Amino acid sequence: MATDKICTIQLLLLVVIVLTNIVSFDANAQRLKDMVSVSGVRDNQLIGYGLVVGLNGTGDQTTQTPFTIQTFNNMLKKFGITPTPGVTPQLKNVAAVAIHAELPAFAKPGQKLDITINSIGNSKSLRGGSLLVTPLKGVDGRIYALAQGNLVVGGFGVDGADGSSITVNVPSVGRIPNGAIIERAAPSGFMQGDIIFNLHQPDFTTVKRITDTINGLLGPDVAYALDGGSIRVSAPISANERVNYLGVLENLEVEAGEAAAKVIINSRTGTIIIGQHVEVSPAAITHGSLTVTISENPEASQPGTLANGETVVVPQTDIDVTQEKNRMFHFKPGVSLEDIVSAVNQVGAAPGDLMAILEGLKQAGALKAELVVI
Repeated sequence: MATDKICTIQLLLLVVIVLTNIVSFDANAQRLKDMVSVSGVRDNQLIGYGLVVGLNGTGDQTTQTPFTIQTFNNMLKKFGITPTPGVTPQLKNVAAVAIHAELPAFAKPGQKLDITINSIGNSKSLRGGSLLVTPLKGVDGRIYALAQGNLVVGGFGVDGADGSSITVNVPSVGRIPNGAIIERAAPSGFMQGDIIFNLHQPDFTTVKRITDTINGLLGPDVAYALDGGSIRVSAPISANERVNYLGVLENLEVEAGEAAAKVIINSRTGTIIIGQHVEVSPAAITHGSLTVTISENPEASQPGTLANGETVVVPQTDIDVTQEKNRMFHFKPGVSLEDIVSAVNQVGAAPGDLMAILEGLKQAGALKAELVVI
């Protein structure tokens, strides 16, 4: 049965290409490639450790970073040079660095990668340095790329004789465009079994619509939902047909399901975002502020001319209490986002006050939305 299904897919492939070009979709629809990722098709992180040389006296202080000396000595031994025992060289133009990069899916040997270099010692700047050949490994410990080249550093620092200094951006980080050559391709699960689409934002409604759209074009039971975030799709076996097949599917347009009602609060910046479908149950809110001012005005008390007394300082405290007269506003059942914003603007609440109002509504059970604080 699975073989018959795949054969049907192959026969309908050209028909599907025509259909996707003539069918009109909703203006709010999105391409499938913008909504999902293909299982097994992913980037891979690479990391390495090496030396940057040629610095203008801004390298590691070797007494505080002994691993720089160890790495330097090991490099010399590989070239047949034996370091003098008991001698610690002062390498002001060398810095130990960590290199990282991302190996894209389907990258092949001979292609190049951009790499980022970070100082891991106490080097003040990597400006003007060159990275010596460094292997980049994956989490499995295998070498996937070799890195080498001249650094591009966006930051710089200047020190004065009196100890003053100016630093712009971060001079201890640099990049090398196309600084690594791929030596081994990363394994991929692209050709293994059926294709599985994983949604960037899991949603049951979106999964159903994607499944219905694919089955509507290719026939029943070609696609079926695994859960609220994944769809399994039957696919051809050969690589060429599978690539053409995905090229068609990823350009299908589907209207995504509407997100759940949420209110996002960033407590650090005071940013508040209220999503759609946010409603409020009947509630009354008053917003105001109480200001208490206490001031000390000491006065001097002097005795009379013929009195036998001393001049003393008498404390005088003034206390003033003021309260702003802000109006109370009332939320009726089913209040929308527009009504909430309008009411809060009339009261004149600042972002910090609005946070307190929204948190209070949530605690009272009147806010019909998820409150997310980031």
